[in-house]
Amino acid sequence: MKQSLQLRMGQQLSMTPQLQQAIKLLQLSSLDLHLEIQQTLYANPLLELAEEIEPEPEETSNEQLANEIADNGDTPGEWSKEIPNELPVDAQWDDIYPAAPAASAAAPSSDNRDFESYHSVTESLQDHLLWQLNLTPMSDLDRLIATTIIDNIDDTGFLETSVEELWQPLAQSLGNESLDPVSVEDSNSEISSDEECLTLEEVFAVLHRIQQFDPPGVAAIDLGDCLLIQLKQLSPDTPYIDEARLLCEKYLDLVAERNFPLLIRKTRCEQDTIEAAIQLIQTLSPRPGDCIDSGDADYVVPDASVQKIHGHWLVTLNGDIAPRLCINQEYARLVQRADNSKDNTFLRDNLQEARWFLRSLESRNDTLLRVSRCIVEMQQEFLERGPEAMKPLVLADVAEQLELHESTISRVTTQKYLDTPRGIFELKYFFSSHVNTAAGGECSSTAIRAMLKRMIADEPTIKPLSDSKLATMLQEEGIQVARRTVAKYRESLNIPSSSDRKRFKQSL
Repeated sequence: MKQSLQLRMGQQLSMTPQLQQAIKLLQLSSLDLHLEIQQTLYANPLLELAEEIEPEPEETSNEQLANEIADNGDTPGEWSKEIPNELPVDAQWDDIYPAAPAASAAAPSSDNRDFESYHSVTESLQDHLLWQLNLTPMSDLDRLIATTIIDNIDDTGFLETSVEELWQPLAQSLGNESLDPVSVEDSNSEISSDEECLTLEEVFAVLHRIQQFDPPGVAAIDLGDCLLIQLKQLSPDTPYIDEARLLCEKYLDLVAERNFPLLIRKTRCEQDTIEAAIQLIQTLSPRPGDCIDSGDADYVVPDASVQKIHGHWLVTLNGDIAPRLCINQEYARLVQRADNSKDNTFLRDNLQEARWFLRSLESRNDTLLRVSRCIVEMQQEFLERGPEAMKPLVLADVAEQLELHESTISRVTTQKYLDTPRGIFELKYFFSSHVNTAAGGECSSTAIRAMLKRMIADEPTIKPLSDSKLATMLQEEGIQVARRTVAKYRESLNIPSSSDRKRFKQSL
């Protein structure tokens, strides 16, 4: 095989570092953009925060200063008389001359404190239980058992392991070193001699104390135990509480199946009494740990906002989403073109990178503003009338309107949020597929979901609307959809089927 060299001229697209940086900034969320700016500021000395120029304080004349000193009753001569000529090395200024009030601005009042300066720490369920444990008087052994039990409670409030599985390692770790032997003939005959210091009954006793903690029903073994714990904390005079306890103890599976004939036969109670007891059970919490919010709250900062001013929708970018940057002019003046020294090369390279970074930021903001304006222009009916007026829109429509690539539209609409009078929405929310109408037009799938949600909310309680009936009602409004499509949209809204909705409404 003969090898040879050939020269060929051609053109091809190359991904320059500047283009890569612009694409990277374009797809960053507001939080990630803020972090990227902070890292760039730390790495590039030619970039700095653009601080607003504050007016300089007015100079105080010598005459005004003398009058202020005279009003305070002190003169420079009196100060010099009180200060000795020589001071010890370890002397403090306050030891020689009493401190005068500083001529600074008044301390901010508590009403003017920055709300963001407060760091809100979320409390987990375990933290909440341990806090109550610290307020409960008990022995060191019981406190050790209680801590072990709390460590084995999941976020929903239930025990992750059985009491026996908790007791065995505790008994083995304690042994006979810290406790006197205790007879366990009444608790478990299979306990070894090394475990005689801790009985299973003692673990159950501590568990029952923890089950009195807040939230009600915590540290339960199963659902029936959770409901019984909550019923025990109610007043004994609560109507139908005895029947509710009976159902939770023995017939909870029949309650879930709503098998009233079998419940009537086994409990020997009338159906009205059983239904009243079930209503009491439904007031209890099946997941007591859910009332303790252990997760950090997620906050969304809108990248842009839209408001109707003088009959027109105006889109503006959020100027507080990222700090303003500028070139450090002091360092920039040190850059000399003809100087190839190491220091000058470092400054020149960082100056070029800083300029490209600022251009990339400007390009990101410009693209975000253009896309937001285009979306608002195409979805004005949504802003005026709500989700049912949403128009079908795809990425290609905006890309064609702005003469941009679809990938660019996809990047700029991901994790970017628009603040509207109807709420804060991700820009991707305004894109949806279309469904044909009877008149030959198109309807947005988002609008169809909103219509389904409205129809189901207004449906009769006795006879909920089936998917076939919903499809028929949509066809009457000129929207041609199949029953299977209605079921898919309904499931995307987390709405149960008509049979499940009927069963749920009958239980209320």
